[in-house]
Amino acid sequence: MPSEFDIQYALEQTRVLHEPDRRIDTFGSTQFEFQIVTELMDSINSCRVREGKIEAHKPVILRPDGLGDIDFDGFAPEVRAFGDWLRENIDQIAFLKYGFKFCMADVTEQVVHEPIEAVCGKLLEKTRIDGNPMRAIIQSVDDTWQISVLKFAVDMIAKSRGINLFDFKRRGLL
Repeated sequence: MPSEFDIQYALEQTRVLHEPDRRIDTFGSTQFEFQIVTELMDSINSCRVREGKIEAHKPVILRPDGLGDIDFDGFAPEVRAFGDWLRENIDQIAFLKYGFKFCMADVTEQVVHEPIEAVCGKLLEKTRIDGNPMRAIIQSVDDTWQISVLKFAVDMIAKSRGINLFDFKRRGLL
């Protein structure tokens, strides 16, 4: 079990070298591929390359219930304008819930006997040639690499949120 220090260190050392071109889809699931490169601590010029997938489920709108039934007993009639404003600005109090499924079964790994910089360079070049819009390349710490994958997922949520909110608004869902 990683300590709080280990987690903080993993977060600080995580570097996304290549980010997917796409974001989390608003109305469907999105599957990202990742390659995560970590330096082996007990071997010089050796690193581990893990490959896997992480699936982001479509975001779900969470908002306070009953906004259509707001009752302002005892307030002046002009307060109803506030209720109208509240309904129009639901996006400011609505949240998007993102669900991720980390598929451990799809993770493969191999040890490469080259410096980490060379391995990362080769992976980046291969990704540029392949043009896979769903691939991420991450550099991390070997024993806490999974924390780095989760950090990548959280970063993708932050980068997708604005697009997802826009899509929900455009369809009249917010």
